[in-house]
Parts: sequence; C-alpha cells; structure tokens
Amino acid sequence: MKIYDFNGKKNICGDRVHEARCRQRLTQSALSAQLQVAGINIERDSVSRIEIGTRFVADYELRALSKILKVSVNWLLGLE
Repeated sequence: MKIYDFNGKKNICGDRVHEARCRQRLTQSALSAQLQVAGINIERDSVSRIEIGTRFVADYELRALSKILKVSVNWLLGLE
C-alpha cells in the first residue's frame, strides 16, 4: 500500500492533535495510554510522529483521537 504525502506530510491533523493535546494538558505518553485503553495500539513515538506529520492516521484512529481530545473530527481535519 502506498502512503501519499500532502504538502510534505502524511496527515493533515497533526498540528491540531498537538494543539488539542496541549489544551488538555496531556503528555504524549498519556495520550498514547488513553488510545490503548480505547483499543488503538499507538505508542508514544507514534503520537509524536502524528504530530509532526510523518505518520499516516487511519480513520478509526482519528475518531478515537477526537473523542479523547474532546474535539470534533472536522476540527482535527481543519474544517472548523
């Protein structure tokens, strides 16, 4: 499977994930732990790679991130 880049990044939500995580005062490790409790196996380094745009984010991961970070999927995608 080929992962495409968009403006040099593998996702468009990384900046918003970082912003929302910081607003919630969560560390990358704490976010990773909450994702794992939700059934999404993401380590701390993967959260870091999402935030800097070097990791693809699946739709089910995006939905879990929005729930944990208390923001909408549209907001994470920059549509709001």
